Amino acid sequence: MDLGFSAAENAHREAVRAFVRDELPSHIRHKVMNGLHLTRDDHLAWQRSLFRRGWGGPSWPKEFGGPGWTPTELYIFEEECAAGGAPRLISFGQRMIAPVLMAFGSKAQQERHLPRIMAAEAWWCQGFSEPGAGSDLASLKTRAENRGDHYLVNGQKTWTTLGQHADWIFCLVRTDPDVKPQRGISMLLIDMKSPGVIVRPIITLDGAHEVNEVWFEDVEVPVGNRVGEENRGWTYAKFLLGHERNNIAGIGIAKRELARVKRVAAAELKNGRPLSADPLFAARLAEVEIDLMALAITNLRVLSADPEQGGGAEASILKIKGSEIQQTLSELLLQAAGPYARPFIGDALEGDLPPVGPAHSAALAAGYLNLRKLSIFGGANEIQKNIIAQKILGL
Repeated sequence: MDLGFSAAENAHREAVRAFVRDELPSHIRHKVMNGLHLTRDDHLAWQRSLFRRGWGGPSWPKEFGGPGWTPTELYIFEEECAAGGAPRLISFGQRMIAPVLMAFGSKAQQERHLPRIMAAEAWWCQGFSEPGAGSDLASLKTRAENRGDHYLVNGQKTWTTLGQHADWIFCLVRTDPDVKPQRGISMLLIDMKSPGVIVRPIITLDGAHEVNEVWFEDVEVPVGNRVGEENRGWTYAKFLLGHERNNIAGIGIAKRELARVKRVAAAELKNGRPLSADPLFAARLAEVEIDLMALAITNLRVLSADPEQGGGAEASILKIKGSEIQQTLSELLLQAAGPYARPFIGDALEGDLPPVGPAHSAALAAGYLNLRKLSIFGGANEIQKNIIAQKILGL
């Protein structure tokens, strides 16, 4: 693989960089670069800007309204957006359910949902995990009874990220309890405004309302909202999870955070010298930078070999290493800020109160706590190691 970029790819990079510089509102850039909370409107405003530019579905093929970029062009787009302080695209619609609908959805589902995802007219969330069915997802209990023209759904989902904002949720439900667990699961698209859908907040360690539990009490879902065939949901879920795990790698975000660590370390003093001059800190920073460079090359190789980004051992490798690198960077930020990283004032994350100490310290503790999730969601890293052992080593 040629590790250099072509003239056309470099021109694409300049175009993306200029767009982010010119179109991203300064208040959103400030929030992203300093780890402050983003609102629903912040995310939607950026998505609408991308839509107006023709980049509303950056990873989508032209036949579904996307730009039809190569894997390398998409990689460049994501890297430049992250470096410029743009919000990460809400992946539940863009990178998770959209590819499933393109591959397995009906024509009616594609025509109804894909344009609205691209234009930021519908926010999606994911209904997979349940109490007792997280990494062991096949143990899910939420049931859907086929009543002819509709399903009657009852059960509970948990850790539903940003479900409080969502218009729709894609759910795995049990439609046949009498077969092998993986064979009795279907995927349904459920309108969050349906009677019987209840969203309850879960406040996490960083003080944020990011995740929720979602209850379904006799929720009626039209049969036309089932993706693909009944009891084939496990197949569609595996396809979807491959996209999620690739996306979790977050190369561009990790590069941005690496630069942030270097800025903070250069500003903080230890024994009268910048912390970046400390040999032990510098060695640890160099180690994670090398790991990130290797991960970036691996990601490009995977995308070049598998443009569809389907699930497999490669996706698990990206998920494991990407999450570990992002967690390590959050730890280095805490170390670089020293005692100023310890205080945690929720209002400072909203920009309503000044932080304790330097401005760059405001969100560090909350960011560290929040990123503990990376090695769990999308399939715990321990599960990913089992997948690698099975698919590569044959164990």
